[in-house]
This record gives sequence, structure tokens and C-alpha cells, in this order.
Amino acid sequence: MGWSLGRVVLIGAVGIAAVSIGYNILHAPEKAKESAASVSASPMGGRTNDPEAVIRELRDRVGANPKDAEGWQMLGWAYFENGRHADAVSAYRHATKLMPDNATFWSSLGEAAAMASEHDPMPREASDAFDKAIALDPKDPRARYFLAVRKDLARDHEGAIRDWLALLGDTPPGAPWEADLRRTIEQVGKINRIDVAQRLAAVKPAAPHPAVGSGGMSVATAAIPGPTSEQMQAAAQLPKGQQDAMVEGMVASLEAKLKANPAHVDGWIMLMRSRMTLGETTKAAAAYAQAQAANPTQAGRIRDEARILGVPGA
Repeated sequence: MGWSLGRVVLIGAVGIAAVSIGYNILHAPEKAKESAASVSASPMGGRTNDPEAVIRELRDRVGANPKDAEGWQMLGWAYFENGRHADAVSAYRHATKLMPDNATFWSSLGEAAAMASEHDPMPREASDAFDKAIALDPKDPRARYFLAVRKDLARDHEGAIRDWLALLGDTPPGAPWEADLRRTIEQVGKINRIDVAQRLAAVKPAAPHPAVGSGGMSVATAAIPGPTSEQMQAAAQLPKGQQDAMVEGMVASLEAKLKANPAHVDGWIMLMRSRMTLGETTKAAAAYAQAQAANPTQAGRIRDEARILGVPGA
């Protein structure tokens, strides 16, 4: 596949790539976005209109603590979301050096390196990063997607489609990247005259687990109820540090309740989502492990929800 077609496939990966580290921040309520980015806006739900402010705050964070791996990862995400792919590569390099066993950090680096390249759709750094990610976590959806892209670029179109179909088969019910993945398979099949219609139809979405939260919806993707107008007004008056402390206090309160009632599966999923939103991937992974240990009969559901959130190790 030439550069132009290769670029199309890479761009098509964004729907999947965003999920692994950014989906919850991208699609969560604005309050969660701003808390995750540590910007100086109130947790009212107002979107910051200065993305550079987010980057400055994160740069200050890692400047004050250069060993903050999750801070570097969040900075990389902020750069990537603003189209500064080369800067994202630099930030993710720091994250992977500090936490070399984190598959998400490696697949993030690979994605940024691929998108930063002006001439090679799969530069060596990107390819190596995806290999490291998949070695650490064979289920990492972003690494699996891009490694199939690598096959497609090497003209192994059938192998790429086969790998994408396998990824589709492992995709949790309601995962936000499912439609993009199906579209990629259809497009590559059409370009290379490979009939994929029956094979796509044969990949049935897994049956949803019986207990999926109130209303039968995924807790991972459901909206979080917002604060009352009185709470919003009170929070608006708090200094930034107190706003952050308030958010962390709510998460800590949820964690404490789960220690008292570890059978509350929805609560574990909300805790994982909160930790991922805040960029605390290590704590999210710990919550996942605790949830699995406390609820073995719900292990499949917890795993599926954790994968939607991009929790490392799920």
C-alpha cells in the first residue's frame, strides 16, 4: 500500500487509538475533562477555549516532578489532541522510560510516532513501540490495530483483515471503536478486492452480561450525574487546588465505600473510570484487579468494562 492509502488506514485508527488512553476523557462530562487535565477552569462543565493552557499546566506538572510518568502520558495526550504529534512523541518517550512495563504508554508512543511521520506510515520507532506494547499486553487494542496496519502496509492485506477481524471478535459489547473497526475492514477489503461481507457478518457481538448497571447500559460509557446548581456555584468559588482536592476526595470516598462493600460491581467500574479520567492508570489497574478478586462470578463483565475504559492489563 502506498503512502496515501497507508495514511488513510492510519487515520482510520484514531477511533480505536483514542479509546486506549483518551476515550474516557474525550467523551466524559466536561467536569471530568478539566479535572483530568488539571486546568484552571471550574468543574462546572465549561469547556476550556485555550488548549495551550492545558498543555502549559501539564508542562508545569512534569517540570515540577520529572518522574511523574502519568503526567508525561497526559501531556502526550494533550499534545496529540492538538495535532502536535512530534511533541507527543517526546512526552510519551519520557513516560515509557519511567514506566517501561506499561503497554498503554508504548502503544501511545507508537501511535504518535506513526502520525508524526511525514514520509513513512510506519516508522521504526512506531513499529518497535507496538511490538513492545503487544509483548506486555497481547490484548492492547491499539497495538493490535496498528500491527495489522503494518501487515497491510507490507501488502499482506489478507493477514491484516484477519487480525482486524480477530480484534473485532474480542471487542466488548458497545465498545466505542467497533464501528470504526468495521469500517476499516470494509474499506481495506474494497481497496484490495477482498470480500469481507460474510466474515464481518459472522463476527457476532458478544452477548451483553446480564447485570450491566441500571437501565441495561454500560457503566463505563454511561454519563455521570452532574452536580446540583448550588454545588456548581459553590465549586466555582473554590481555588484550583481546592477543586482538585474536592475531585480526589469524591474518588477516595467511592474507594472507601468499595472496601466496605466490595460486591458493588458498578462502583468498581465507576472507580476505574474515575482513575482513568484522572490519568491514574496504575490505580485504575489496581482497582481492576481488586474488582476481579472480589467478584469472580462477574469477572467477564468487569473485564469488558475495563477494556472499554482502556485499563492496563484488562
